[in-house]
Amino acid sequence: MSFGDGGPSEGPGNGGTPDWEALADASAARARRKKWLLIGGGALATAAVAAAVATAVISANGSGSGDRAGKHASELPTADELPTEIPAPEPSFSSVAPPPPPDPRDYIADVKKDRLPVDVDAFFPDDQLTAGGRTYARGATHRTGQCAATTQGALGAILTANGCDQVIRATYSRDGVAVTVGIAVFDTEAQAKRTARLATGGLASLSGSGVPVFCRDGVICRRTANSYGRYAYFTVGGFTDGRDATKADKDVYATGDALTDYTFGRIRHRGEVQASAAADITTT
Repeated sequence: MSFGDGGPSEGPGNGGTPDWEALADASAARARRKKWLLIGGGALATAAVAAAVATAVISANGSGSGDRAGKHASELPTADELPTEIPAPEPSFSSVAPPPPPDPRDYIADVKKDRLPVDVDAFFPDDQLTAGGRTYARGATHRTGQCAATTQGALGAILTANGCDQVIRATYSRDGVAVTVGIAVFDTEAQAKRTARLATGGLASLSGSGVPVFCRDGVICRRTANSYGRYAYFTVGGFTDGRDATKADKDVYATGDALTDYTFGRIRHRGEVQASAAADITTT
């Protein structure tokens, strides 16, 4: 094998020494290409994943909202199924019946229940009495436990026999006509009823306080007898000038009727007051 000077350079394919610089440049170029490929691939992969997730979310939202809306819509009643009227609540009542209100008469029928004061002011409290468009002036008043002393004829014995406790009298007058009303007090309603039913004779008139003596010494006067509760009440009425009264004397009858109605009202009012008080106690 002969060697000559100045021959050509030998490359790898020629079995000579490798060109290390060229190899290094080539390796560096390959590394750069690989790096850029990896970066680009990662970016593409990230974009693909993001796109897939976005698609899934949109699909999920779209299908889910539709499903829920459809489901809720299917659960709502239609217009035909809605009630046209809302039923009103029905009132509820206690099955226990309330007690009946007290009867005012019960409280004036027996001394055990009739507990209000028994005196002139309880029955004749006013100086004047207005009834039927007329005003009557009150004259003398009187109260006594000697029941027979307030009567004429047989009435005194009847009061005593039936257990009269006391008699309260008052006289009212107008234009020459006077009427005395007397209330006889008993323990029970039965005693008062019996007294009024058997009454004969009559009440003695009460003069004084501007009213002269009337209906005495055989003068004819109008007399009445009634009862309510444990009270029997009587009237005697006529003219203050001593004249006899007849059925034609309308003023005598009008005054007597006014006093009778007034006395009944006072006795009944007495029962109403006590019955009302009893009702208030029951309901509280």
